[in-house]
Amino acid sequence: MVKGPGLYSDIGKKARDLLYKDYQSDHKFTVTTYTSAGVAITSTGIKKGELFLADISSQLKNKNITTDVKVDTNSNLLTTITVDEPAPGLKTIFSFKVPDQRSGKVELQYQHEYAGISTSLGLTANPIVNFSGVVGSNVVALGTDLSFDTATGNFTKCNAGLSYTNSDLIASLTVNDKGDTLSASYYHTVSPLTTTAVGAELTHSFSSNENILTIGTQHALDPLTTVKARLNNYGKVSALIQNEWRPKSLFTISGEVDTKAIEKSAKVGLALSLKP
Repeated sequence: MVKGPGLYSDIGKKARDLLYKDYQSDHKFTVTTYTSAGVAITSTGIKKGELFLADISSQLKNKNITTDVKVDTNSNLLTTITVDEPAPGLKTIFSFKVPDQRSGKVELQYQHEYAGISTSLGLTANPIVNFSGVVGSNVVALGTDLSFDTATGNFTKCNAGLSYTNSDLIASLTVNDKGDTLSASYYHTVSPLTTTAVGAELTHSFSSNENILTIGTQHALDPLTTVKARLNNYGKVSALIQNEWRPKSLFTISGEVDTKAIEKSAKVGLALSLKP
């Protein structure tokens, strides 16, 4: 893939992953096996309080075509077909869900040295059209993310973003919710050897005049064990430890404490992922 500004979804992604990825309060178990034909079959179970959810998915790769099929506990069947690089820099994604007849969607992604474009179209009589585009380089990128409902003739989403990247720092600024929310994020690599990094995100809502500040850090205790921690201005403190106890198999335990309501029980989440 051509190295360039990436897609709009890449703006602020490093900081979001540092601050939010792998934190959870549920119990999740995932196991993946492979058939002799090379099909990957993944079973996932999630316990949310008293509710238990599960799904089974399969993935088949044939040259540059990947087919994913997932069935969940609500008897929904989701199929996604991805064609990677039918032309240089291009990716095509087709997805649909049964029995939802309005779920069909086709998406095109194109990445160039100085641009990244993603557009999708719902396969209905009055589809929702999504478009996102980024221009710039792998240092500075400016982009927008739009959704247009052809049934009502209205824009349902209108966002814009700016990012700056150098060897150890990534900063981004985004305007979301049709201009109502302003977010700034920062990611800094402290030590590449131990993947030590710090990050922060500040979000301001103009309609509610509310500010949310989240800061976090991560550090690798050893090549197989990573710890993360975060804190926001509402007094919620979270931490996790993740261990790759065998290749591609991860065990994660995370917890969250509300320091302004210390009498409440801490939220604890567990995740176990098994791969051969």
